[in-house]
Amino acid sequence: MSKILRFFLAIYLFFAPAAAWAASEGAQKLRTANGLGGFSPPEAFLDGNFVADEIEPRYVFGKVKDFRKTRTCSTEWLIQESERSEIKEKQNQPDPFEYTIYLEEDCPGKVAYYVFVDRSHAKSAQWMEWRRKFHGKSKTDPEFANVGAALEKADQNGFPVNAELRFIEIEGDLVSKRPEDFLRTDLKTSPIYDLGKSSKIE
Repeated sequence: MSKILRFFLAIYLFFAPAAAWAASEGAQKLRTANGLGGFSPPEAFLDGNFVADEIEPRYVFGKVKDFRKTRTCSTEWLIQESERSEIKEKQNQPDPFEYTIYLEEDCPGKVAYYVFVDRSHAKSAQWMEWRRKFHGKSKTDPEFANVGAALEKADQNGFPVNAELRFIEIEGDLVSKRPEDFLRTDLKTSPIYDLGKSSKIE
């Protein structure tokens, strides 16, 4: 191989990976509008199963990292820059805490955000009790108690939950359908555990 060909091959190999992973113009605009930057989620979050309803989930889905693998376009984990600095401070506190992580799927002509909450810093019952404070003492009390018990049972049965898919955005617009329903009907994502029946889904 001539020196000239080797030179151009070296240039191509140097720049090709960056070009392949560069965010589209639409993705870059949404990142700027939402104040988002790259983020590396903790393994406890990525290896954890997730639910897709904040108050009354019916199912447990598989690992977060496995869901990412099902996406057909380029994906990237993002976080709001304003929240990034707070995580280190919260990690030293005894109380449960949550923070939001965006899974960006950058498809031609369409950018989707799967907006997750990392709840790996507390057990399910503890986390549900903490979340109830944000909804007040109301008719949601029985729902929170029932869901907390169902999640604890799922943990005992080998299906612990460390994450929640709270909502989905496409091109900056919130998807009105419940995330749980959107996963099952639109994305054909099958759950792995039925919380109502306390049993694995075959």
